[in-house]
Amino acid sequence: MTKVEAIQKVLEDNLGTASLEIIYQNIIKYYPTVKDSDDWESGVRGVLYREIRNNRRFKKIGLSIYALGDYVEEQKPKKEDSLRMHSYIEGICIEIGNFKNYLTYTADPSAKYRDNLNLQNFTTINEVPIFSYNEVIQEVKRMDVIWFNSKGLHFPQKVFEIVDSISTLNGAFNRCLQLKNFVTDFFIVAPEQHRNKFNQTLKLESYNLNNNRFKFINYDEIVELYENASKVNKIESKIF
Repeated sequence: MTKVEAIQKVLEDNLGTASLEIIYQNIIKYYPTVKDSDDWESGVRGVLYREIRNNRRFKKIGLSIYALGDYVEEQKPKKEDSLRMHSYIEGICIEIGNFKNYLTYTADPSAKYRDNLNLQNFTTINEVPIFSYNEVIQEVKRMDVIWFNSKGLHFPQKVFEIVDSISTLNGAFNRCLQLKNFVTDFFIVAPEQHRNKFNQTLKLESYNLNNNRFKFINYDEIVELYENASKVNKIESKIF
């Protein structure tokens, strides 16, 4: 069996789609000597990208999601489906973080993302690095998505709290403030109708001293950022 055929088998096993991590973990079942080379992961990517450039067996359907050529993409969740939107937006934040070369973590690894894939198929770390006191770490572990620097000591650079209900906004703010002594940016990602409540909350005395560290991103903005990054990445993979 060739590497191309082995990649195809992995995609078939996963109902037509996979992240690179899934391909790396499972290709050995069909191509046992794949890890004989020190740079074996680069070799797998090279085969995958070549097939995509030539419009053959595979295609890219997201920033880092690969699929069989005839796979039909899952529709985006509807905004009114708050449970699905929550994990979908988490997945987008994780993929963008990976694209920007951060280490990525989520408190919801088993949550469904899209196209037969869960969030744990994209995060690059499963545990929060021990960068502070245990009390801080335990609270940070509950955050929706965290981007850590990938080199040197791992500190949280950017955190994302997905607020689909106003009732969860204060909790999101309070978790963020556990990191007020670190150089960390705080992002509240929510439906546009929550922006006014976000601005009102920032005026409260308990948050006012740190209000310049909080940023609001609505769902449409984060989806647009993801889709633009996906388009650029897809074009680059065809050219380079």
